[in-house]
Amino acid sequence: MAESRREVISHVSVGVGELARAKAFYSAILTPLGLKLIFDQPYGCAWGRSFPTFWAQLPFDKKPASPGNGAHVCFNAARKSEVDAFHAAGLKAGGTCDGAPGLRTIYTPNYYAAFLRDPDGNKVEALCFLSDDELAGVS
Repeated sequence: MAESRREVISHVSVGVGELARAKAFYSAILTPLGLKLIFDQPYGCAWGRSFPTFWAQLPFDKKPASPGNGAHVCFNAARKSEVDAFHAAGLKAGGTCDGAPGLRTIYTPNYYAAFLRDPDGNKVEALCFLSDDELAGVS
């Protein structure tokens, strides 16, 4: 069986205390690496080559930024059923829901993802990009 060339990790986020300062800093250090600012919102910014792979954002809990409280790891999934299974397995294994499986059209029209908190509170996500045919079947 041929191994997929799809990356395991989709993107990583870090929590920041001052978004404008973080935007300036990360733009400065990521531009030489060939990354550009792709997503810019009041709560966070993201850089990448064609898709946001590194995010700097205000912590989800509105507390001062510290390593971990604004961070999450996103894993690529091949299909919707994998995202759904990821979420179900996480709940069964002691995690808590931080976003049920579904479309997140704020990012792209076909961004299908689910979010969990692990037993220690770390945020993890699984995502796939739905085809036009799959989008027709998702409400």
